[in-house]
Amino acid sequence: MYYTKLFVITLLALVLWTAVVVAGALFGWWRQPVAPTGDSQAFTRAAIEMIKHGNRGNTALVLIEDGAIKAEYYSSVADPVDRNTVFATASMSKWIAAWGVMKLVEERKLDLDRPVNDYLKRWHLPNSRFDQRKVTTRQLLSHTAGLTDGLGFAEYQLNEPLPTLEQSLAKPRASSGKSVSIEVGVEPGSQWQYSGGGYLLLELLVEEVSGEKFDAFIARKMLQPLGMTRSGYQYLGEVENSAKSYDQAGRPTAMYRYASKAATGFNTSASDMAKFVIAHLPMAKDKPLALESIKAMRKPHATSQGIEIWGLGTMLYAPSSSGDFVFGHDGKNEPAINAAVRVNPDTNDGIVVLVTGSPTLASTLGSHWVFWQTGVPDFLSIPGEIRRVSPVLLGGACIILLGAIFIAWRRRAAKKASNPSNVTA
Repeated sequence: MYYTKLFVITLLALVLWTAVVVAGALFGWWRQPVAPTGDSQAFTRAAIEMIKHGNRGNTALVLIEDGAIKAEYYSSVADPVDRNTVFATASMSKWIAAWGVMKLVEERKLDLDRPVNDYLKRWHLPNSRFDQRKVTTRQLLSHTAGLTDGLGFAEYQLNEPLPTLEQSLAKPRASSGKSVSIEVGVEPGSQWQYSGGGYLLLELLVEEVSGEKFDAFIARKMLQPLGMTRSGYQYLGEVENSAKSYDQAGRPTAMYRYASKAATGFNTSASDMAKFVIAHLPMAKDKPLALESIKAMRKPHATSQGIEIWGLGTMLYAPSSSGDFVFGHDGKNEPAINAAVRVNPDTNDGIVVLVTGSPTLASTLGSHWVFWQTGVPDFLSIPGEIRRVSPVLLGGACIILLGAIFIAWRRRAAKKASNPSNVTA
C-alpha cells in the first residue's frame, strides 16, 4: 500500500512539474525581453546585434511606434540595401491576398460564407469523400477548409515556363518535391490545417469575381491607394534595386519565380510594408480597407493545441493587454528567404523585417518584438521555448524520480532494520 501511494505521489509530482515548466514556456516565465519594456532604442540596438551575428545576406528592419517610423536599419554582405530595396516575402503574400478578398466583400461582390464553387467557372475542387461544396471563402482564408495539400510552393527557374493558374491548381509544384493534390481531405470547418493551395484557389476566386488579373486587381485596389510603388508580383531579377538571393552560408544563389502570386509571389520594400502596417491603425487616413474589415481579419477563426492562432489571412501571434491580438504574417522560402511583420493594435506599434540569407532571422526578430511588447511569447516561438526549457524539465523529472527511489530505499532499509529476523546473535 505504501509503495502504491509513493508511485501515485511521484506520478502526480511529475505531472505537476511538467505542467509548471510547459506553462512557463507558454507564458514566458523563463525568459527575459531583449530590452526594457518601452525602450525602443534598446530594442533597436539588440535587434541590430542579432542581425550582425545572424545573417550573411541582406536585411531590412523598420520599427514603427505610435503610427510612425521610429527606427530603420539596413545591412548587406555585398549589395546596397535601403528602404526602397525590394525583397521577396514568400507566404506573407497571403496577408496581401486576404486584403484583396476582403475588398471584394466590402464591395458586396463576395460573401465569406457562401460556397466558393458558386463563384468559380474555370476550376473546381475535385470530388473526394468530403463534400467540397461546403468550402467557403472564410474557411480558405483561415486555413480551415479541410484542404490537406500543406503547400509549400516550389520555385521555377527563369528558363522554365510558368504554368497557368488552372494548371497549378490541378498539379502544383510542391517545395517538398512530393506529388500533391489540392483537395478536401478532412471535413471542411473541422480543424486548422495550413494550405497554400487554398490561397491559390483564392487567387482564382479574386480573378473570377473581379473580372481582372489578380495582380492588376491588387495593384489598383490596394497598392496604388497606399502609395506602395515598390511592391508587386514582378520577377525580382527584373526589378531595379532588388535584394539579391543568398543561401545560409552567404553564397549568392539564383533568383526564382513562383507560380502562385497570392500564396507566395508578393515582393515589397521595407518602406512600402511600413505603409501597409500603418494602414491597419485607426489614425490612418484614406485606407483602401475599412477599419471594421481590418478588425474582422484578426478575429480568431482557428486554433492549434487550444491556442488561437489564425484570423482571416492573418496570424494571431499573441493576445494583447486589451484582449485583442498582435497580428501580421510571416513568410519563408528557399534558399533562405524570411519575412516577418507584426502589428500591436493596443500601442499602434509594428515591426517589419525582410531578409535574404537566413531562413529564420526575420521570424526570430518578430518573436522577440512580440515578447518585448506583450510579455507573452508568440505562438511561432513556443516550440523553441519548449526545446529551451527541456533540460530543466528533464532535470526536474530526474530529481523527482531519484527522490522517489531514495524514499523507497530508505523505507525498505528501515523495515529490514526493524525486523528481528535480520539481527545476528
